[in-house]
Amino acid sequence: MAGGVDERALDTEGRRLLWRCRRGMKELDVILERFARQQLREASSEQRQTFARFLELPDPELADYLLGHAVPPEPELAQLARRIRGCGR
Repeated sequence: MAGGVDERALDTEGRRLLWRCRRGMKELDVILERFARQQLREASSEQRQTFARFLELPDPELADYLLGHAVPPEPELAQLARRIRGCGR
């Protein structure tokens, strides 16, 4: 798979996080899945926990954060949102 990792190459936790990237908005699906496929395999436990917390947010908030219309109040989530926006550029 070009530009990312095949879902089968992820461990169980990674596959669960990738599954959670499937949202109600196609735009979020594309952005989050691209990031997950590129980053989850090498992500630390702490990075995965932060990503899991990020995925708990409602779709409208995620869209605002990932489209640059707002910044998460928590510094680690703000940093993650920047990383996700920069992924694939």
